[in-house]
Amino acid sequence: MALSTEQQTRMWSMLNQTRGQIGLTAYKDYIFGILFYKYLSEKATKWLDQTLRGETWEDVFNQDSQRAMDYMKKNLGYAIQPGEFFSDWKIAIDQDRFNIGMMSDTFGHFNQQIAFAAKSDFEGIFDGMRFDSADLGSNAQARSSVMISMIELLSTPEFDVSDGNDNVSDIYEYLVAQFATVLASDMGQYYTPREISDIMARILTDGHEEKENFSIYDPTVGSASLLLTTASYMKKSNKRGTIKYFGQERDATPYRLARMNLMMHGVEYNDINIKHGDTLESDWPDGVVDGKDSPRMFNAVMANPPYSAHWDNKEREDDPRWREYGVAPKTKADYAFLLHCLYHLDDKGRMAIILPHGVLFRGAAEGRIRKSLIDKHQIEAVIGFPDKLFLNTSIPVCVVILKKNRSNSDILFVDASREFQKIKSQNKLRSEDVDKIVDTVIHRKEINKYSKIATLDEIKENDYNLNIPRYVDTFEEEEPIDIEVVADDLLQIESELTRHHRELMVMLQDLVASNPEDQQKLDNAVVKLGKIWNSGVEEQ
Repeated sequence: MALSTEQQTRMWSMLNQTRGQIGLTAYKDYIFGILFYKYLSEKATKWLDQTLRGETWEDVFNQDSQRAMDYMKKNLGYAIQPGEFFSDWKIAIDQDRFNIGMMSDTFGHFNQQIAFAAKSDFEGIFDGMRFDSADLGSNAQARSSVMISMIELLSTPEFDVSDGNDNVSDIYEYLVAQFATVLASDMGQYYTPREISDIMARILTDGHEEKENFSIYDPTVGSASLLLTTASYMKKSNKRGTIKYFGQERDATPYRLARMNLMMHGVEYNDINIKHGDTLESDWPDGVVDGKDSPRMFNAVMANPPYSAHWDNKEREDDPRWREYGVAPKTKADYAFLLHCLYHLDDKGRMAIILPHGVLFRGAAEGRIRKSLIDKHQIEAVIGFPDKLFLNTSIPVCVVILKKNRSNSDILFVDASREFQKIKSQNKLRSEDVDKIVDTVIHRKEINKYSKIATLDEIKENDYNLNIPRYVDTFEEEEPIDIEVVADDLLQIESELTRHHRELMVMLQDLVASNPEDQQKLDNAVVKLGKIWNSGVEEQ
């Protein structure tokens, strides 16, 4: 069950009360890292309870520590020594023997006890926490105090993760969204609004909901929200091995968050393939291996890349990702990301990418790439959204839906820019807005002033310009003005004004001042008001 608004408010309030003087940017790394370790501790504890059948982990460990740790690693991908669980920290705090060295020792041991097969999933995942950092305090005692406050915060019922993946994933998603909202310039670029994620996911999985062995890929994975949302519409997503998650992220913070997010949603480590790297600089997954191009293809590809980013486009003509279409300009990498996604899409798959509207009409190199995509019939739909949906930009964006091998050459245009709910300075798509967009795209509906299917000939007549207003006419005619009705209304207003003026003058004339001087001022005011009214009447 999703967190209630009351729970969310209480959690965020408690979090702010415990962080002291630490800035939110630094604080988020510690709170996410400790919450994730608490989740791993709880998962390991449950597994031990089911496996040991009455024996204690300490006894088993003391009998043969290496064998015990290897067995846990084989089953979980990691192992935790006795005395180094999250609950052990809390016990140490209650017994007044906690120090920050316990945490640094724990994570040092944890990093040494990761299964080889899980190295890429856990390696460096806690690097955002530096226990000697001045961010936490000027000395060990101050830093220990900050850690104690975080551990006690995450020990409260609001942060209970013992009920399974649903609760912990709700907590994690809420915190990611909340930090992204507060730190829009820092985290907003990694967070895609849930409503747009839902639209993309429902379109990408349409007709594949029952499928097994489904692979999904996000080359700018951020916090992995697009991957998780897409998987949530697959009916067998909870079955191990059914869905394989692939992604790549250039920046270290979201790279850590993505892997935490996937595992805290119950995704097994051997189904996760997230890499730390620059997607445009080094193609992955697979790409060119030993001089031979051997790209891996995916059933669904989704992305929310940085908009109009600068990139090094020199000597890219022979790169197989762009060779057939051309190279995107160095000041606008939008089409570089789009073509990378398309390159890794399998022949029967579908992709969705969020981009600025400029990709629909800009010329030069982008115009040539767009023309090639259109002539190959690979663009299936273009959806225009309202502005101010995203935390890190107020510009309106579009989602472009593509397939590699389409027999039809037409393109569906959807103008969803006018249907939303305004909440303070942000706009938000309502559930009915999301449903309408998805239904329109999946069933390729034409709706007056909302969507239009344009033929290839129409698009050619527009010089391959895909700007949505060229195809979806949203113009609303204003009702004709009835001059006679307007004249009658003006006469009525004039009559009312005259009546009110007379009533006012009568009331003023009935007023009597308490002394001669004030009476004279009152009489003068009445005369002036009369002159003003009469001059207005004469002008008419």
